Amino acid sequence: MRRSSLFVLIAIPVLICLLVSLAGVYVLVAPNFKPTENYDLYIRPETNFNKLCTELKDSANCLNIRSFMLIANILKYPNNIKTGHYSIEPGMSNLDALKMLRRGTQSPVRITFNNIRLPRDLANRLGEQLMLDGDDVYSLISDTNYCTSMGFTPQTIIAIFIPNTYEMYWNVSAETLMQRMKREYAAFWNDTRQVQAQKIGLTPVEVSILASIIEEESAATDEYPTIAGLYINRLRRNIPLQADPTVKFAVGDFSLQRILNEHLETDSPYNTYLHTGLPPGPLRIPSITGLEAVLNFKQHNYLYMCAKEDFSGRHNFATNLADHNRNAERYRDALNRRGIR
Repeated sequence: MRRSSLFVLIAIPVLICLLVSLAGVYVLVAPNFKPTENYDLYIRPETNFNKLCTELKDSANCLNIRSFMLIANILKYPNNIKTGHYSIEPGMSNLDALKMLRRGTQSPVRITFNNIRLPRDLANRLGEQLMLDGDDVYSLISDTNYCTSMGFTPQTIIAIFIPNTYEMYWNVSAETLMQRMKREYAAFWNDTRQVQAQKIGLTPVEVSILASIIEEESAATDEYPTIAGLYINRLRRNIPLQADPTVKFAVGDFSLQRILNEHLETDSPYNTYLHTGLPPGPLRIPSITGLEAVLNFKQHNYLYMCAKEDFSGRHNFATNLADHNRNAERYRDALNRRGIR
């Protein structure tokens, strides 16, 4: 056999192998995902491989889903799917995507929980933003033994949630979430704020309780320090707070526009018309603004407040009962004119 023929016989298989190898490398490393922007992929416990591939093709713009499926099967990914939130980036290759998915290399999500009143509302809000079931969170914050282990009670545990924007993994467990909130709580209540609270004569939890009352009392954040000073004046003189929001909480109706005598007689430890001091727990999750308003309360001699008759959400303040009664009379007249009974 001639040398040229022998060379051809050897070269052709080598070339074929080379081309196959290059094709294989291309399938691995060539861009195969081209979403218009980063695509948020959420993998739940019930997500199977076929459902995942359908989503990648239809929503993450996978150009060649067959090649992805081929490589995924070679790497045994279909039987090792990990839950979580993943970011599919434009230009991602099959190898890049599968390395991320197989290792469970998640992209954190941002969660918020502002303007929350009740523990159930909090649990539901968290359940909407994370993979966890809101009932799992609610079970923890309703459990006396668990709350005690965290240094709280079921009435005060919501104080551990400092409203902010937090980054965490989407598939975080309820227990891990609570531990994270405990660390954030400790970080917020640093030495400086601890000293501020001590000077007022309040614990961090009591600051949260007072801040929650203030936020339910007024729609004007610039009033918060003044209202805080008023309630601190009452606490120091052992005068009942007589805060209408605590009555609404006791009755279970935050929509009340007019507090009647029957409401004031509601037998509840949250009713500050019947009981002196602070109620057993926050009426809501107070904002950082509310907490800071208590820690930096305005010093004055006010002991009374009444909603302004213009229904602006602001208040008239008074140092004596006579002035307060005049303010209250104007407000009652305004309620009557509007037919609010």
